[in-house]
Amino acid sequence: MTTHDALAERGTVTKARTARSGRPARPGRHGPRWTPWLYLAPALVVLGGLLVYPIYQLGLISFLEYTQAQVSGGEPTTFEGFGNYATLFADEQFWQVLLATVVFAAACVVSTLTVGCALAVLLTRVRAVPRLALMVAALGAWATPAVTGSTVWLLLFDPDFGPVNRVLGLGDHSWTYGRYSAFALVLLEVVWCSFPFVMVTVYAGIRAVPSEVLEAAALDGASQWRIWRSVLAPMLRPILVVVTIQSVIWDFKLFTQIYVMTNGGGIAGQNLVLNVYAYQKAFASSQYSLGSAIGVVMLLILMGVTLVYLWLLRRQGEEL
Repeated sequence: MTTHDALAERGTVTKARTARSGRPARPGRHGPRWTPWLYLAPALVVLGGLLVYPIYQLGLISFLEYTQAQVSGGEPTTFEGFGNYATLFADEQFWQVLLATVVFAAACVVSTLTVGCALAVLLTRVRAVPRLALMVAALGAWATPAVTGSTVWLLLFDPDFGPVNRVLGLGDHSWTYGRYSAFALVLLEVVWCSFPFVMVTVYAGIRAVPSEVLEAAALDGASQWRIWRSVLAPMLRPILVVVTIQSVIWDFKLFTQIYVMTNGGGIAGQNLVLNVYAYQKAFASSQYSLGSAIGVVMLLILMGVTLVYLWLLRRQGEEL
């Protein structure tokens, strides 16, 4: 029997089995099952080195007494267990900073999503030239490094030479002196450098929606807000989940803008967020174990928020 005849006979047997069972024959048990993992193995190794090991070290240091004395070798490293967490949770400033971080991050996320989604809808309503100009301007803001963007915003709102105070007639008003005005200034800069990601992502999702659906909604007399709320938002929910989770992660662990624009956390630490607070504990005070404990708390909070959000969406029947 030739090779061609053998292959033909095998195909006939496979078709016969398929006809009897009513479903296609399964491929080999070992090959296809492990093939995807073989392709993912290099990426998993890289992610393991870049994420798993640093997280392990972060958690390990948070359970040790690790200060400048241990770093220099003057004193031995001792195991503290949950002692660092007990010290951290007993610190009133930690809870104040945590509350400020949650409120500030929530304001940044809501503002960024609002501006990004509004401009994404606007992109679908304007002509090619204004659309291109808006896209280029937004991508320029997105590509600007955080340190550069923060410095530019400080110059714009400078009490002596900034053009904003001159236009508004505020004289030598200092935006970074007051707690709320400093947070508001940082929020504006965060939204400015973050909304392009939301805008581009949501715009791509809107372009994928069939035009017949939007035309039918418009013919039924729905306003633009009603079309967004009842038609576009439900269809774009998976995309909105992604941009929301990304914004929560980015804004909750904000560091550069706060550190640069408020000179390390503001006057008497009035503008501290958790990331800057952890930096001060770990490097300014050489309490590396407490800084690591703050990092672990931030990691757990972000994981909890993400898991709860995904769980709520799954309960609503959304496929992610």
